[in-house]
Amino acid sequence: MSSAAITTVIKMMESLPVDVQERIAEHLREYIDDLQDEIQWNESFQRTQQNLIAAARRAKQEIAEGKATAIDFCLQKTPK
Repeated sequence: MSSAAITTVIKMMESLPVDVQERIAEHLREYIDDLQDEIQWNESFQRTQQNLIAAARRAKQEIAEGKATAIDFCLQKTPK
């Protein structure tokens, strides 16, 4: 299936030298790969969003109840 936008882009590219067409095609491949990664990330996030919300609520409740302990994020060198 080809949309009018794709047809227009193809016509524009056909007017360019082959080496430029190849560069454009490579840019488009990279751009489409990035878009597909973003779509996959968004779908994954949507599937897990309720679990993340529940975990955040549990953590907040544990903090309020004094059941949580602070994490030391400072990296300390251990002697060898």
